[in-house]
Amino acid sequence: MTGPRAVRVVTEVAAVDRPFDYLVPEHLASLHLGDRVRVDFNHRSVRAWVVDEARLAPDLKPIGKWLGFGPPAEMLDLLEWASARWLAPLARLLVSASPKRLVTALPTAPAKRPLSTSITDRLEAFEPGVTQLAPTTDPLGLVLHAYETTRSAPGSLLVVAPTDAWARRLRGRLEQRGCEVAGTDQWERMRAQWPIVVGARGAAMAPVAHVAGAVILDVDDEALRSESVPTWHAYDVLVERCRREGRPLWATSMFPSPRFMVGGWHREAGLAGGWPRLTVVDRRGGDPHDGLLARETLDAVHRALALNDPVAVVVVHQRLGRGRLLACAQCHELYRCAVCSLAEQEADDLVACASGHEPRERFCRSCGSTRVKRLRQGVSTVQRDLEAQIGQPVSIVTAADPLDGALARVVVGTEAVFQRVRRTSLVVIDDFDQYLLAPRESARRQAVGVVGRAGRLVGARRDGRGSVVVQTRRGQDAVLRSLEEGSFEQLLEDELETARVLGLAPFGAAATLRGEDAAAFAVALDGERVRVSVGAQGVVVHARDIETLLDAVNVPSRPASVRVAVE
Repeated sequence: MTGPRAVRVVTEVAAVDRPFDYLVPEHLASLHLGDRVRVDFNHRSVRAWVVDEARLAPDLKPIGKWLGFGPPAEMLDLLEWASARWLAPLARLLVSASPKRLVTALPTAPAKRPLSTSITDRLEAFEPGVTQLAPTTDPLGLVLHAYETTRSAPGSLLVVAPTDAWARRLRGRLEQRGCEVAGTDQWERMRAQWPIVVGARGAAMAPVAHVAGAVILDVDDEALRSESVPTWHAYDVLVERCRREGRPLWATSMFPSPRFMVGGWHREAGLAGGWPRLTVVDRRGGDPHDGLLARETLDAVHRALALNDPVAVVVVHQRLGRGRLLACAQCHELYRCAVCSLAEQEADDLVACASGHEPRERFCRSCGSTRVKRLRQGVSTVQRDLEAQIGQPVSIVTAADPLDGALARVVVGTEAVFQRVRRTSLVVIDDFDQYLLAPRESARRQAVGVVGRAGRLVGARRDGRGSVVVQTRRGQDAVLRSLEEGSFEQLLEDELETARVLGLAPFGAAATLRGEDAAAFAVALDGERVRVSVGAQGVVVHARDIETLLDAVNVPSRPASVRVAVE
């Protein structure tokens, strides 16, 4: 019989970011690390997680009740690392690895079954690391190769996709090939160590004791990074999990960002042919009386409607940034900053870029006209104008709409349309400049990415099935040239050099400070170790590496009102 025991717990009260010691009563002697319990905390009954053993001391309160399973004990060190890495209360990370409802029993995980020889004989080998794949290349072969490579290792293969819809489709395809797969909506299976776990960003925090390996698809997709604090990224979490257990990690990217290029990456053969056929419509020389779609674009729409696809045309109208895109009403040139070339926005009676480099009066740099037109429209307005132009009903798809229900043959929507529609003849990006001129360092990568996702709907140029039309007022942009040619070597080199000059990842680290005291706190930071700038979303602190950054901002003098979003 074992003697008395004490444990350390972390409560769900995120505002109190420290552990507390409690006595384990005799009837809970089998309590394990990671378990969820109920405790008396300052005369309140709150839920908590057991995170460590503690030293017995007099007057310790007893744990009130065992509630169920939480993350496995082997995962607690990882969650503490993530808490320090993204400057977040440990409770926030424990929630990410815990079930939404209490779980008191676990199933028995099935054994890992080998793939059939008909599958393994056709599998291509992929080296661990980041592989640049064309958007229309099916990544299923890479996932199956990763499973077969890690099948003899203990633990689960974690597979992360950017969206839930993609994860569900991938899960079904793996099950059709005889794989035992758990989704992120099946917490009990994940906790029981199912052979494969497939999901969106949350799968990186899957509550598995051991990781056999990991795969992350479209690693540059912004959906893989949490938008709220803590701003953890699925790739960083998976890298750390695999590093701790010495297991391989595979990742794919249509257009790798500099942080993935420095460590070495692999190109797929035939990359150019896997991109969609692209038509660029330059609206600077168009008829000013044209509506939402230029005449060349309307011709492409009517050709697509003559085909047999149930959804023949998809118009992507994404809202990026907080300001309106401005253009000259006379010569149609965009208002752009002379310093950084990003879009200028209205600032009181002047115009300026998001960084405020050169505020100036409202006049066109090309022709001198003071007549300004605003190009921003809402999705509902786009639907109305499009129905008037083509004389057919048009459906709307946004993130707020359900993923089922009938659609008209023409659909307009935000990027949520890529989850809703699986195949079409034509994708129109009605205002590509919203991507090219977005006030963020990843603007060009996001512009390439949206064309790649559109390509998955219309097919590769080598297949000749469909096409993508982009409307722009920047016909000579380097991004457009690369997309037309399907060749990105020069663009990738430019991105790498820009990151090196500006100290962006992997040549530096940054965090965004928000809150009413953010500016005052940033001014007081050590100027020798960090530099401070004002960005579109808040005060940005830059440092040469992540360790220096965390050391600078994670200080006792930081006001409680200042929220830190570590990039």
